[in-house]
Amino acid sequence: MLYLSTRGQAEHLDFSGILLAGLASDGGLYMPETWPEFSAAELRALRGLPYPELAARIIAPFVGSSLPFATLQTLCRRAYASFTHPAIVPLIQLSPTLHALELFHGPTLAFKDLALQLAGHLFEHVLAARDQKITIVGATSGDTGSAAIAATAGRKNIDIVILHPAGKTSDVQRRQMTTVNANNVLNLAIEGNFDDCQDIVKALFADGGFRSEVNLSAVNSINFARIAAQIPYYVTAALTLGAPDRPLAVAVPTGNFGNVLAAWGAAQLGIPIEKFLVASNHNDILHRFLASNDMSIQAVTPSLSPSMDIQVSSNFERLLFEFLGRDPEATRLMMYEFRANGHMPVKPAVWRKIRGQFTGFTLSDDATIAEIRRTWREAKYLADPHTAIALAAAREQNPIGLPVIAAATAHPAKFPDAIEKAVGFRPPLPPHLADLYDRGENYETMPNDWTAVAGRVRQFVKRNFA
Repeated sequence: MLYLSTRGQAEHLDFSGILLAGLASDGGLYMPETWPEFSAAELRALRGLPYPELAARIIAPFVGSSLPFATLQTLCRRAYASFTHPAIVPLIQLSPTLHALELFHGPTLAFKDLALQLAGHLFEHVLAARDQKITIVGATSGDTGSAAIAATAGRKNIDIVILHPAGKTSDVQRRQMTTVNANNVLNLAIEGNFDDCQDIVKALFADGGFRSEVNLSAVNSINFARIAAQIPYYVTAALTLGAPDRPLAVAVPTGNFGNVLAAWGAAQLGIPIEKFLVASNHNDILHRFLASNDMSIQAVTPSLSPSMDIQVSSNFERLLFEFLGRDPEATRLMMYEFRANGHMPVKPAVWRKIRGQFTGFTLSDDATIAEIRRTWREAKYLADPHTAIALAAAREQNPIGLPVIAAATAHPAKFPDAIEKAVGFRPPLPPHLADLYDRGENYETMPNDWTAVAGRVRQFVKRNFA
């Protein structure tokens, strides 16, 4: 399996290559040259497998010859050994057609653990084989940073620098990053929003000299290895509900579009997902695009669901590439126009094709609180604000009554203020995080200036050579 850039001007790489590269050298995102396909019989044969085994079998075609299958199996078992639920990703039925896919039973209580715990083991294995060291730089709107740090802290061949928007994550999200005591971890609070953090990361990658100097790699969902590691949980949930012999829909709370893209990837493998419900908060660029072909950047305003406080959805470029017939030149020009002018000119015919599969949905903070309250009252199920938006989308945008998998992306204890406002009590943190508020924090505040961040990253990487 080889990978190509959505912008067509970077060299083709194998799985190990794109794992370490993250972002393509031409600024594009790596995609598989072809999507693997599973027959109906092959999918049925996966039913009932333990999650680590199913994950290894789904990911194996993406890995190709980069790793022996037995090695991938071992890494998957190690990655999910610390999860606190025996099913790893339990599917909870809330109504005859609505099911919550719980993706928050990993060490940092968010869906990012499912990809990043495996990515940490993959990085370690590949780097040891190559005798290399990398510097991971990532931006987070709340959950990616803590999951990435949990997956890489203390690994000798990795330095990791995480940028988060100062004052714009929940206290639990921030503390999960800033209380980790490991000398290979640097947390930077950027005076801006998530899009600013993400733009800094992309600017660092665009500087070829700097990228080579520190051997830069990415852990955000711009790294396709993360997308590949997210596809299996949609496959296992769909199989539980009768796939490949029963069609279904998915509802996904999203800002950066990676989790939705993973669900779409499951469909390319052969899972009969007929509708993708794209759930947003009031930072609703994806909803505006899907409703009226308005992909225009507006100001980001804080919400109760901070992981979706995004206006530049990086992974949408991958979907655009696919719906443009995998035309890299057209993709490159449209992405350039988007970043230059804040508006993406998607042709009506292309937009209609996307609209045929994807439906947008948006929910205000007040309505999110009402949805948390309603779900608790009717199903005795406690949903965090992101999950609540997906549940509302599933209820309101499923006119033909398909079974819906709603991605429950974070543990409610990560957002205690919103939960208390909705249901009158604060959910406790699990035992391994019970003392989180007593731990000391360690982070640095920096201006929204990529050159300043580059200097700090360079200093951090070279700290042992001073």
